[in-house]
Amino acid sequence: MTEILVQDVAGGAVAAGTRVIDHPAWTELKNAVEEIRVRQSADGSVDFGAEGAPARADVDAALARVVAAVEALSPLLPHGAAYHRALVADLRKWADSGYAVPDFLDSLMEFHPAAERVDGRQHLVVFPMYTQNGNPDRNLEAVVLRMVWPEWLSELEATRYDNPLFCGITFEDFTSGYDTNSAVLFPETVAVREVPERFTWGGIFCDREAARFRRVTEAAVDVLGVDLPQDIREMLGDQQRCQQAFVLWDMVHDRTHSHGDLPFDPFMIKQRQPFWMYGLEELRCDLTAFKEAVRLEAEGNPHGRDVQYAVLFDRMFRFPLTGDRVRNYDGLGGQLLFAYLHKHDVVRWTDNTLHIDWDRAPEVTNQLCGEIEQLYRDGIDRPKLVHWFAAYDLVSTYLAPHPGSRWAKGPDALDVSQPPRKLVDDVLPDEFPLSMFFEALAKKLKSVIASTKGITAADVEKAAA
Repeated sequence: MTEILVQDVAGGAVAAGTRVIDHPAWTELKNAVEEIRVRQSADGSVDFGAEGAPARADVDAALARVVAAVEALSPLLPHGAAYHRALVADLRKWADSGYAVPDFLDSLMEFHPAAERVDGRQHLVVFPMYTQNGNPDRNLEAVVLRMVWPEWLSELEATRYDNPLFCGITFEDFTSGYDTNSAVLFPETVAVREVPERFTWGGIFCDREAARFRRVTEAAVDVLGVDLPQDIREMLGDQQRCQQAFVLWDMVHDRTHSHGDLPFDPFMIKQRQPFWMYGLEELRCDLTAFKEAVRLEAEGNPHGRDVQYAVLFDRMFRFPLTGDRVRNYDGLGGQLLFAYLHKHDVVRWTDNTLHIDWDRAPEVTNQLCGEIEQLYRDGIDRPKLVHWFAAYDLVSTYLAPHPGSRWAKGPDALDVSQPPRKLVDDVLPDEFPLSMFFEALAKKLKSVIASTKGITAADVEKAAA
């Protein structure tokens, strides 16, 4: 059971332009949501027959406070009025069901933050949902966020990187499900009776991404003795500048999943594949963002160089060391990028110092992107299993497989008469273990990475002060 978080509530009146989190109804909403969420089962229902179950009247009272708070906050957010009305209706239907498995499809279908992306616009979001890389249960959550949509980003989206569903967002405040490593708000995570044919938005919290990037990168640079150019040092000291880099990175990454020579469903929905396939896809999207950033820098866009630094450092220092070693496809992508750059003498670990050839980094990083793109293009003409082996060959050229790997021994070590999905069972949980370099670095950065759980821009600014 999670500890219930309760805060003092004071009276107050609605005023035009008020920040949602400054209104007393927000504190009331948070408290009521926290009371409900700790009483929910993993599927979002409340089991009143379980040992130690709450009284129905207590849950009803908390839900009534949630409804009242939403209604009090709604006038601050007139653009969300239709969603708030549907939300209140879904909350009441959930109560009428006896708090069965929640179904908030109706309110989800009324929430359209991407329909009108206005920089700085606030949104109040309340859904029963799991949080990716956070809480796996479908608990009730409440979040206040702001849209990040500066004019320069809007111009790039309109002219070069069309992505009508993308929402760059920042945290204002949140309930416990986001006091985690989660940095996304996706409609797929909401509890619904049926999955809609298509979704109309997806949000990524660039402030959390930027804050943890700054903290981990600064620590890694200190441990490894990296000699940073002055412009990178200035970037690491500027939260706003880092956020702008991440929101551009995210926008280009997100659209890349549906662009290029794709031999398979880019999101791999309902497909069982070896985890290195997911790792290569995520890395392809990041390296595409890097490649576009190189072009933007050449055109004089000030954000282009920042995106390159963000991709390199986040991918090389944080990704390989974040999460456990069970099918960690994001970690694998970071390992591959570092190993590729090391193989091509862009990074060198010598005399207990990490040296980086800043001049060659863009060219060689783009070279890796080209190898992955060629793999994809060739994959269009390959059977699935042959494509998986080709991808394995690419990864294992730079990363040593586990000595006990059957896949490393090639097709003769596997029963290729089985359907390809069955051969995924032969993939080791940690098919490509960390190198000695990363094992040593993990010990140095473990506590720093752990400290980024629930991090926000305010946390790093407070630490800097």
